[in-house]
Amino acid sequence: MTNLIHLLSVVVPVHNEAENIAPLIQEIEDALSDFVAFEIVYVNDGSKDDTKKRLAEAKARHTKLRVITHAHSCGQSTAVRTGIQAARGDWVATLDGDGQNDPADIKKLIAAIDNGVDLIGGNRRHSRRDTWIKRISSVIANTVRSKLLRDSTPDTGCGLKLIRREVFLDLPYFDHMHRFLPALVQRRGGRVVSVPVSHRDREHGQSKYGTIDRLLVGIVDLLGMLWLIKRSKRPVISEELT
Repeated sequence: MTNLIHLLSVVVPVHNEAENIAPLIQEIEDALSDFVAFEIVYVNDGSKDDTKKRLAEAKARHTKLRVITHAHSCGQSTAVRTGIQAARGDWVATLDGDGQNDPADIKKLIAAIDNGVDLIGGNRRHSRRDTWIKRISSVIANTVRSKLLRDSTPDTGCGLKLIRREVFLDLPYFDHMHRFLPALVQRRGGRVVSVPVSHRDREHGQSKYGTIDRLLVGIVDLLGMLWLIKRSKRPVISEELT
C-alpha cells in the first residue's frame, strides 16, 4: 500500500526524553528505509534536560530529521499538532518519544491503508508493558470512552497512529485531543480501523503521566467530547458547484 503514500511524515513529540532520542531515531530510519519515502519531525515540547542538545546532535547525523522546539511545554496534543502542521507528507505517523512504541509497527499500519480509511490506530491490548494499575485504569477508561463515544476503538491511548494530514488539520483543536482522535475523525465522517501492535518496556526516563491526574482530566475531556459530538451536524451534499 506504499503507493498510496507519496511522503510519510513521522511526528514524534518529546518532553525530557534525552536518552531516548538517538536510539529511537535510528530505529525509525532502520524500519522505514527502502520501504517508503519519509521524513522525521521531532517536536521538543519545552524540555528542561538535554533533549535539545541530543536532537541537535542527531540532526547532524540524520538528514531526514527536522526539529521544532516549543519555548515552553504545551502538552502532547499541542506538540503533535505543531508537528503535523509542519509536516510535508500526505500521511502522518505519530509515536511516543519514550521508545515504548516499536517503529517497525508503522509498516503494519501502512498495510491497513485503503482508499476509504482516514485513521489507523495501534492496539496494545495484549502487549501492554506498563504497571498493573496503569493497565487496569487504561482498560476501564477505554471501555467507558468507547461505550459513550461509540468510536469502536479499543485503545485510543496508543501513541502509534497513522492519519491523513488533511483530515487531522480539519479536526477541532483542544488540549488532550490526541486521546480522542478516532471519535473526532468519525465525527467528521471518516473511517477508523485498529491494528494490533507491540508495546515495549521504557528503558530510559520517567513517565510523564500519573494515574489520578489522567483520570480527572479524562473525565472533563470526555464530557467535552460528548457535547462536541451532540452539537455537530454532518451535511449531505445533494448538489455540487460546477
